[in-house]
Amino acid sequence: MNLKVPIAIFDELDDVVIKSTGSLDLASGEIQGVTYEDYDVKKDGLPAEREDYEFTSGILSNDGKDVEFRVEVDLFSGKYSVSANELLEIKVRAAKLFAGIEGKALLAGAPGPDGARKKLH
Repeated sequence: MNLKVPIAIFDELDDVVIKSTGSLDLASGEIQGVTYEDYDVKKDGLPAEREDYEFTSGILSNDGKDVEFRVEVDLFSGKYSVSANELLEIKVRAAKLFAGIEGKALLAGAPGPDGARKKLH
């Protein structure tokens, strides 16, 4: 099952925003295939390593609706990811925004510790 969705990524610096795209794995929170627009990471280094770096965010879009979220950057590996808590929040907000499903209904249909799904009434 493919659980990867395309996202836009924004590395915010003091005076400029570096835009890139990638794929967010909804199972692990890993972001893969990051491709920068008008930025040479091999020449200029990872945006998060710059002195004027502030933060990184991501946007998941569907049908003109957006879910914005925080993105973590590992300076040692250069990898982008989303924390487990942020990933859960993305899933709940996306379900509500994109499909009109409330968070409680989404969690009610999630498998329990024994792997069985709860019945929705």
